[in-house]
Amino acid sequence: MIGRRGFITLLGGAVVAWPLAARAQQERMRRIAFLHSLAENDPEAQARIAAFRQTLETLGWTEHRNVQIEHRFSAGDFVRMRAYTAELVNSAPDLIVATSTPVLAALKQATRSIPIVFSVVNDPVGQGFVASMARPGGNITGFTFVDFPLIGKWLEMLKEIAPGVRRIILVFNPQTAPYYPVFLRELGAAPSLAADVSATPVRDEAEIEAAITGFAQNPGGGLIIPGEPFINTHRRLIMALAERHRLPAIYGFRHYVREGALMSYGPDTLDIYRRSASYVDRILKGEKPADLPVQAPTKFELVINLKTAKALGLTVPMALQARADEVIE
Repeated sequence: MIGRRGFITLLGGAVVAWPLAARAQQERMRRIAFLHSLAENDPEAQARIAAFRQTLETLGWTEHRNVQIEHRFSAGDFVRMRAYTAELVNSAPDLIVATSTPVLAALKQATRSIPIVFSVVNDPVGQGFVASMARPGGNITGFTFVDFPLIGKWLEMLKEIAPGVRRIILVFNPQTAPYYPVFLRELGAAPSLAADVSATPVRDEAEIEAAITGFAQNPGGGLIIPGEPFINTHRRLIMALAERHRLPAIYGFRHYVREGALMSYGPDTLDIYRRSASYVDRILKGEKPADLPVQAPTKFELVINLKTAKALGLTVPMALQARADEVIE
């Protein structure tokens, strides 16, 4: 039998214990799996991870305290990507972050229950990843990369920096960019720019070299290089070929221009990763992917490399320089 003093002591202990129990529940370690399409030693991959992690921290998630993030880097290798997909799904994390179309395609086949937040993925409705942008349904939601009107701007800006361009090829890998028909449709919707645009699928380095070298045999050529995993892995070869054959080219990622490419126009990838962290936070706190609308990019960047332009014999119009977010001397 507990006396009055013992009862008060017990009650006081319970009052202390309740907040501690609640805090312990709140601080339960959550596991996030992160499957990347880039290589681990790619500076862009590390910049994206840092942006994601910093945003998570501002939302109350600190690594090794209440969240554990496990990274896998496929570097555009399909065999490695499938192996990592199986490994991560079997480990049953609380949530998976998917970067790029092929990564998301592999994860969609592997699980219908683990929540997935994607980033840098194109045409998710057309590819069957979600039911609609507003109501994705299922276990998948996230942030797209290319806003379709942007595709026509690639052609417009390439013609602005290189008015002599009359023939353009869109270089892509159909395995990693199955949405390329949408790109061609959008490019074809701008006939007033007077350029012949054609698709050039490539699947390995030999095909890249043969396609660009063959295309360069005739004058008036230019390249559109969209951002996708295969292209990202082989970007230095493409940039070297463009320089060797004096082909003006526009790219989808800012970091290409910092590495020597002529120009890029596309979404701010770090902003996309910051925003994806906000969805991770909401899902870990109980919201469902099916109820979180897929969102398009909101920030876009134009970057121009004047040194590369000079090497190609191009004079960058001052009006274009004035619109640029960054001009590399």
